[in-house]
Amino acid sequence: MTLNEQLNEDMKQAMKSQDKFKLSVIRMVRSAIKNIEIDQRKTLDDNEVLDILNREIKQRRDALQEFQKAGRDDLVQSAQAEIAIIAEYLPQQLTEEEVEAIVRQTIQETGASSKAELGKVMSALMPKVKGRADGKLVNRIVQQQLQ
Repeated sequence: MTLNEQLNEDMKQAMKSQDKFKLSVIRMVRSAIKNIEIDQRKTLDDNEVLDILNREIKQRRDALQEFQKAGRDDLVQSAQAEIAIIAEYLPQQLTEEEVEAIVRQTIQETGASSKAELGKVMSALMPKVKGRADGKLVNRIVQQQLQ
């Protein structure tokens, strides 16, 4: 079952169970997917849907930080719940140790030895961890390893 099909099925289940919050989150995600499908005039595959899901989570994490700074606990809880719902559709996330191992392997493969080669390592690394690790975490680990 594709991610689009899974989102459709979960939307139907949320309607049946009258889970309005989950329904609204799924509708927001499906709307983002549909808008891109219309713009590109094609049906998106699972990798492209994963990119959209990651972008949606990133937007909510950024908003979450702002809500925390402003002391808006009601919005913080709402954003965290939205992130949890969207994260259900992402592949299993890598642990920090797993990311470190992949980073070390990629640094050896690319022969990088300094921070000046950060871009070379990141371009080789990101396809390996796409959708399974946060880009900020990966960037931080790469910088630590290149010091």
